[in-house]
Amino acid sequence: MTPTPAEDHRVVCHIDSLLAARGITQTELADRMGLSLVNLSILKNNHARAIRFTTLTALCDALDCQPGDLFTVTAPHQP
Repeated sequence: MTPTPAEDHRVVCHIDSLLAARGITQTELADRMGLSLVNLSILKNNHARAIRFTTLTALCDALDCQPGDLFTVTAPHQP
């Protein structure tokens, strides 16, 4: 069975919780990173299919965190 786009990866992005913990808005983060708000939203809402290392580095710099703070991998779905 072919997974649907929402099921083809198990990586979960935690930008929302990091923004809340730091008191930063999504717009402010996008401005700090030089990333469009649309692209940041795609990533934040777990709709991205990939991330460039340059974007990951910019996120970590802007949020003062490590990649492991931004992402987790969920357990595989059991049939």
